[in-house]
Amino acid sequence: MTRARPRKRFGQHFLHDRAVIERILHAFDPRPGQVIVEIGPGRGALTLPLLERAGALHAIELDRDLAARLPALAAGRGDLIVHQTDALAFDFSALAENKRLRVIGNLPYNISSPLLFHLIEHAGTVEDMVFMLQKEVADRLAAMPGTKAYGRLSVMIQARFEVEHLLDVGPDAFHPPPQVHSSVIRLRPRPAGAIDLKDPQRFGLIVRSAFAQRRKTLRNSLRALIDETGFAGAGIDAARRAEDLTVADYVRLSEEAIKSEK
Repeated sequence: MTRARPRKRFGQHFLHDRAVIERILHAFDPRPGQVIVEIGPGRGALTLPLLERAGALHAIELDRDLAARLPALAAGRGDLIVHQTDALAFDFSALAENKRLRVIGNLPYNISSPLLFHLIEHAGTVEDMVFMLQKEVADRLAAMPGTKAYGRLSVMIQARFEVEHLLDVGPDAFHPPPQVHSSVIRLRPRPAGAIDLKDPQRFGLIVRSAFAQRRKTLRNSLRALIDETGFAGAGIDAARRAEDLTVADYVRLSEEAIKSEK
């Protein structure tokens, strides 16, 4: 079987460095009986050892040709279920049943941010997620308020997950080598009650609106959502900007926005 060529339109960079693969597998530690989902299996560099260790695996692959090759590659290694579909539209929660999902993948760099936003919607069914990402995106996930990397993605992820940096990976670990460095991170859902989002949709709207005009003051960027009474109730100076607020600050603002509608 000839090797599949990377397709630029899918943002494919296939991981091939055995040392990196082993470090990811060691950190993820797949076990039999777990519901494991791999996003973007590609040529199977992670898929095959995952399958051998866990015995069963769901793989989500958009590329029709790659999806068709996987069953033959995995023959005799375990129970591989291939979903030839777009991960951005996939219902991850439907796989959970009575167990929490463990999700892993070398995410295509061109869709990593929207895919992470999509996965936030399924946070309640997830045990953990380990992803290879462009280092810039990984840095944004863990960024702190007041830094250049801190933005909407930082707030939305940190409201639901704890972010752990596992390792950095150079371009030579992939074929073809990307023009950027990569990082592997782990996302674990925050303990119940750690951050109480009474209205996740309202919270998301406020965060999105604040960072859509991040150089403006919150008074201006959130004018349609929160009045001066709401800022005062949240204990937040309306003259501050989006990147100055913590996740907890945004939670309080969303609670005040809910109060104003009652």
